[in-house]
Amino acid sequence: MSPATQKPSPNPELNLLLFSIPQSLLLQIGTASILLLCTAGNASVKALEAMGQASEELFRGDRLPILDFPEDNEFNHS
Repeated sequence: MSPATQKPSPNPELNLLLFSIPQSLLLQIGTASILLLCTAGNASVKALEAMGQASEELFRGDRLPILDFPEDNEFNHS
């Protein structure tokens, strides 16, 4: 029977069939992807806020054309 406590290997790696990947490389790739995701999230929030402000400016009341509404007297005569 093998002992319950085994010594950790000196070079922890992810062993695949043809090659092995060191855990430090996996950690670096994971960290870089999380940082990139956070940066992309902040950029998308800023872009959406800018689009929201631009749409508010587009639909402001002082920029819309003045529409001529018919008077109530015109409906009563017909």
